[in-house]
Amino acid sequence: MKDFLYWKTRYEKQQLVEFSLDTIGLLWLKIKSILRKDLVAEFILTNNITINEKRLASQFEELFYLLSRNPEIGHDILNKFIITKSEYQAKIIDINFLVSELYKMKIFEWGGDYQNSLDKHLVSRYVKVFKSYDVLFSKLENEINISVQGYVMNSWYNHWTSILIEHIFKSHPIVLPTVGQIKSVDFFIYDIPFDLKVTYLPNEFIKFKRKERGLPVELTFLKNKAREADIYYDKKAKDNVIYHEIFQKMKDKGDDFCKDALSTLKMQKMNILNEVTNSPKILAKWLYENQGEMRFGSENRLFIVLVDAEDFNSSWKLKRNLDLLKPAIYSYIDEFKNKNLEDMKISFSYKGNDEKFYTYTDIIFVIK
Repeated sequence: MKDFLYWKTRYEKQQLVEFSLDTIGLLWLKIKSILRKDLVAEFILTNNITINEKRLASQFEELFYLLSRNPEIGHDILNKFIITKSEYQAKIIDINFLVSELYKMKIFEWGGDYQNSLDKHLVSRYVKVFKSYDVLFSKLENEINISVQGYVMNSWYNHWTSILIEHIFKSHPIVLPTVGQIKSVDFFIYDIPFDLKVTYLPNEFIKFKRKERGLPVELTFLKNKAREADIYYDKKAKDNVIYHEIFQKMKDKGDDFCKDALSTLKMQKMNILNEVTNSPKILAKWLYENQGEMRFGSENRLFIVLVDAEDFNSSWKLKRNLDLLKPAIYSYIDEFKNKNLEDMKISFSYKGNDEKFYTYTDIIFVIK
């Protein structure tokens, strides 16, 4: 039998494919998912288990060897304990209140060009740039407050919508949740561990696919059409502001030329969307290979890709639309037993790393 250290090493190296196929590896993960002092103490008491170790890390190892003597029983008592705790946790979430609060969010703008770290953005753009106290203070009033506000509000929205979406998964009878914080695993579907990622059809992916098809970037397309339509726009503004200005002015103008330009842009996006809904691995592989360095992972991931086909820029609103999300998620889980796990396996490489990564992944497209 592969020992505790074997699975610990695999987990730390994010080599989680093997866990999906090994009952002892899954046992290790499930124990890891309750590895919190209060949860372990309750688990031991509930199941009349006697352990000698006092430190949590040592208790983890001792529990692993105790439960792996009879893996079937080990899985059974872990599953029952996890389900009971999860049901209790679910009861304390006021879904209606949370959804109501999330619907108060009117705009979704980060207010900065940072990727994963507001701290890094502020230090590199302000702290290390401006020597003058007065200039820095004026930036604080006019720019930094906007960046911080956008970051906080968007992070708040992403956190609580993620809680809601995880709750949908965890409320399905087939899904085994994790009740403690465990990196790389949010739940198990038929004992396959998954990390949930909620995203949209990424702008950079659209840009990549447009280039592949010999099409200009969307902003270049719009600038050219604006020139032909004699539409003025602020050439000194940021790209996202220019995009919005041209798009809105063409929409407002509403003549045949502008309608045709916007219709062409939408058709091109829909063609890309249709390609990836028919071949999800194309997008899944791209998402793994283009993830941020700070959040890199090769664990099994289940992606939810949200798309508002009428206005791709409004796709963020779908994260709180439970009437749309729940049927799509439940339908996917109901059909999961018919999937071939090997069909979900992909390999990918990552910039600056010679290693070849393997993982199981899939995408749920939620399109309005």
